[in-house]
Amino acid sequence: MSAASKPVGKPIGEPIDVAVGILMQPNGDVLVGQRPEGKPYAGYWEFPGGKVEAGESIFAALQREFKEELGIEVLDGEPWCGVEHVYPHAHVRLHFYISRQWRGQPQSLEGQAFAWQGSVGVEPLLPATIPLIEWLDQLRYGEQAGN
Repeated sequence: MSAASKPVGKPIGEPIDVAVGILMQPNGDVLVGQRPEGKPYAGYWEFPGGKVEAGESIFAALQREFKEELGIEVLDGEPWCGVEHVYPHAHVRLHFYISRQWRGQPQSLEGQAFAWQGSVGVEPLLPATIPLIEWLDQLRYGEQAGN
């Protein structure tokens, strides 16, 4: 089969591990970022993060990505959930961490827009992010109700 006749939208190989961070302020607001031009799903909103490099732990990848993209140092991270999703361009295994402590103010170092959100209302959302919004709202509102 020639390269031109390979099936489109069928990722080859194992899923790509991706560290994803949910920065959560004391009031429950979370930071979302908009994918920049030139990347798949440009203009879609997602939680910040990136690919895990060979030999790197998920949390170390999260710390590295947040330093590179946002200029902040993540001080803690609680594993929250994992989601596997197949996009036309990639098969990803997303490892979500919730971080409540970081050093510095998030800034856009790679040209993407960011927004702090209470109940996440920006659109469009990256497809793998959509089911997490309801779970996240339950977590945040449950925590606030318990205070």
